[in-house]
Amino acid sequence: MQPILFLLNRFRSFLLPSALLVLLALIAMGGLIFMPGPQAQGKQIELARGSSLRAVAAELDSQGLLRSGFVFRAYVRARGQASALQAGEFSIPAGANMEAVLQILIRGTAVLHPITIAEGLTSQNIIVQLRGLDLLQGEVAIPAEGSLLPETYKVPRGMSRAKLVAQMSRAQKSVIDELWPKRQAGLPIKSQQEAIILASIVERETAMAEERPLVAAVFVNRLKKRMRLQSDPTIIYGLVGGQGKLGRPIRRSEIRRHTPYNTYRIKALPPTPIANPGRAAIAAVLNPADSQALYFVADGTGGHVFANTLAEHNRNVRRWRQIEKQKNR
Repeated sequence: MQPILFLLNRFRSFLLPSALLVLLALIAMGGLIFMPGPQAQGKQIELARGSSLRAVAAELDSQGLLRSGFVFRAYVRARGQASALQAGEFSIPAGANMEAVLQILIRGTAVLHPITIAEGLTSQNIIVQLRGLDLLQGEVAIPAEGSLLPETYKVPRGMSRAKLVAQMSRAQKSVIDELWPKRQAGLPIKSQQEAIILASIVERETAMAEERPLVAAVFVNRLKKRMRLQSDPTIIYGLVGGQGKLGRPIRRSEIRRHTPYNTYRIKALPPTPIANPGRAAIAAVLNPADSQALYFVADGTGGHVFANTLAEHNRNVRRWRQIEKQKNR
């Protein structure tokens, strides 16, 4: 009864015996306002920024979400909430009455769409993906390599690409700030940026979650011994940069070529990350597996086999080459 009393109080000055018809009309309006809505199923609607109350009511009415657009407009004006209506994409549940619809539009509880950014993409790859999504708007520059956190983000329609990229950058900083103090003692990694660089290499070397700590251990062991990392993905990044993929096997001449990213030639980390690593890869680098392995090679099943010595590794390489020959027959 409180909403009806609200309307009656709003129009108290008209409540004279000669205004009986007005009173009856208000009671009828109250019945329409709090009567369940006409829609049998929930619907999603999109309201443009700057839409007038009349335009909003017309859109709701055309979607079958109101029993009366006129009554809805009158109710919103009577409450003085026309300016409180939000723009965006909203989900209206089945049977929602006018009061419920109004509260959804006032609270601005917009529909959120998931956007999944895969681990190991370069910053250029990520921006290309975001530019291809119609639900986002605006331009955005390509951020520094390794500065974004691959994750699933839930965003409202119309969100700016720049705002989402800023959110991804903050998320990455939050992760490294959280994990850095918990790092294993004695790591040959001097800074958070070096951790991101090594994590990006780990991310590009394996797609198997259970292998990340082992791959990280190999590279950490090599850095401790001043051995070259000898990682193919770093060579590829030195050749194609942010494009990410070479599209063909690496040539011997490219392995011999000296570039800042050719870890077959340099005894250190490359100068920047080669991709955007996920949380698991960063965690693996900061707390690698307890392993003495210095080598790994593909095992033919999508994973890798690890070795502590060069002799053992060479045997694993020979087995891998035999698997490759059988595949190509």
